[in-house]
Amino acid sequence: MNDSYEMLILFSINKSLNNYPLKRNLVTGGAGFLGSHLIDRLMELGEEVLCLDNYFTGTKLNLKKWINHPNFEIIRHDVTEPIQLEVDKIWHLACPASPIHYQYNPIKTSKTSFLGTYNMLGLARRVNAKFLLASTSEIYGNPKYSPQNENYYGNVNPNGIRSCYDEGKRIAETLCSDYERIHGLDVRIVRIFNTFGPRMRPNDGRVISNFIWQALKDEPLTIYGNGDQTRSFCYVDDLIGGMMQLMNSSVRTPVNIGNPNQITILELAEIIRKKINPNLDFFYKPLPQDDPLQRQPDIQKAKKMLNWEPTISFEDGLEKTINWFRDMKNLKY
Repeated sequence: MNDSYEMLILFSINKSLNNYPLKRNLVTGGAGFLGSHLIDRLMELGEEVLCLDNYFTGTKLNLKKWINHPNFEIIRHDVTEPIQLEVDKIWHLACPASPIHYQYNPIKTSKTSFLGTYNMLGLARRVNAKFLLASTSEIYGNPKYSPQNENYYGNVNPNGIRSCYDEGKRIAETLCSDYERIHGLDVRIVRIFNTFGPRMRPNDGRVISNFIWQALKDEPLTIYGNGDQTRSFCYVDDLIGGMMQLMNSSVRTPVNIGNPNQITILELAEIIRKKINPNLDFFYKPLPQDDPLQRQPDIQKAKKMLNWEPTISFEDGLEKTINWFRDMKNLKY
């Protein structure tokens, strides 16, 4: 073998290594609302992404622009079953997050939170991957004070119709914390507060998507209770930014990510009605069991330790969300 031929081989090998992505991201629930936005951000950064989803609430439509991209793969898989992969980071978002979906099969929801997290933590331990759990503000239950900070243990009914999700996410956090303590796993826990934006499903039971979809169909807006209960809505781009900053930080304890600006459900209904159809009526129904009366994040920890806070106004985010629903109105989604 002559010297020039050896140099050509070495050049080809070095070029291949330089072009190969150094980090591989696994996003469970990647075809869903939040997961697909996270994948967008990772792909735009030039990362390699592997999406895992069983399509219970997710859809390939959310990922259509990445299909056939060399840095992107999709595997249809349920996280309640183990899987063997080689990855560097695990973003564990797989679990139905809206009441309609997680109450549809509550036992499966509990299994997804426990077994799904257990399986993904086991994978992370095997390949020494960095791990982020998408937890939720629902772990605070129906809080007795507001805003809620990360040291609050919550007020959760362990036997109610929301318990499959609330308690499911609490045990998922427990698993993550124990894997870190016992196995030294590099774990992050983000407690996500109410998030909205494009790709929410029209029928998912979340209040913003409910109101927008009803208004676009000229239907009365359904308000549960008297509408005095409060929520704090964070636009999806801000939420994803906070998740990514947490993953890239050294913070090992749970962090609230959300928008601290509160609004009542009745105020929200009035805003959306005014934007879409001021002539619509309101239709009142009883408040569901264990529905929180207030939900507001204390984000001082995120500000101090991640240098993060939301930057997109509720009005701007709502306009983008309404426009997206207008575009989807005549399509089956």
